[in-house]
Amino acid sequence: MEMRYPYIILIGLILIALTIFIKKKKTNYKEGTRIANTSFVKELPYFKKKIKFYKFILLTSKILCIVAMFLSCLLLARPYNVEITTDEEYNRDIFLCMDVSASVDELNYELVDNLIDTVSSLKGERFGISIFNTSSVLLVPLTDDYNYVTDSLKKIKKSIEYSNDRDISFLETEDYFSTINYINSGTLEGSEQKGSSLIGDGLASCVYSFSNLDETDRTRIIIFSTDNALAGTPLLTLEEAAQISKKENVIVYGLEPDIITKKTDFENAIKITNGKYYDAKTSSVKSIVKDIEKTSKSLIKKESQRKEIDTPTIPFIILLSSIFILIILSKKVIS
Repeated sequence: MEMRYPYIILIGLILIALTIFIKKKKTNYKEGTRIANTSFVKELPYFKKKIKFYKFILLTSKILCIVAMFLSCLLLARPYNVEITTDEEYNRDIFLCMDVSASVDELNYELVDNLIDTVSSLKGERFGISIFNTSSVLLVPLTDDYNYVTDSLKKIKKSIEYSNDRDISFLETEDYFSTINYINSGTLEGSEQKGSSLIGDGLASCVYSFSNLDETDRTRIIIFSTDNALAGTPLLTLEEAAQISKKENVIVYGLEPDIITKKTDFENAIKITNGKYYDAKTSSVKSIVKDIEKTSKSLIKKESQRKEIDTPTIPFIILLSSIFILIILSKKVIS
């Protein structure tokens, strides 16, 4: 334990010493009525008992007063402890890249449902969400605000539920259209000219959503869900997007639904990035997430910080206790 103002302790000790060693001058009573035979009274057991009790109370009160004075000075000196803290974070960035065309809803629903629990267990990693159809939308930039990520995943899940539920009672809810559009707004821009489900464009856009791609000390992963059903004219093919991923050291984990178009092409593109390919028919989303959690990551220790934390609790409790006992003793003497 250290003190912010240690000189106050020294001042306090001097005052306590003066209190102890400066004796009160004896008073000679010259007035009043004298009482005879007091020596007889002083020999009575009852009198001796009361005098003994009085001296005990007096001594205890003096000790408590000294303790209270010392603790008051101690609190004024502001005791504190020094803590050296080192912030840590893992060097892994994870992006969920989702094809949000209706044909992938079932796969995305299962994927999001499992990721909600996974994100809650992350420590130090950054997570982001990118969705695409005709155009890509960066729904959640890379962040370690896991509550925000989890809330966004829940909104995606609810949006998929609303999109696939034919219960018209949903129409009566105020948030129906905003929820439906949560994964649709912005993803169909230019669909009249370019078509939809532009797989390569969606993957390449997600790659460039990673921050500081020139930094090589971070592991970058994309969880990529699509049925590979191209229905338009993309700027980049899936293979070209995979080559970009490899160039930028981004590993892609491909996840296909029950029905997929050009499965071999999709699988080969994923292999280009040194990633893994998963068939939803034989692999559960939960196992895929676990495999991604096993990927290499190292701990980055940031600069250590020195924190001074005040610790007045114990001295304050003892001070209050001393005052409380003094009050009780004073009532004992009065009674």
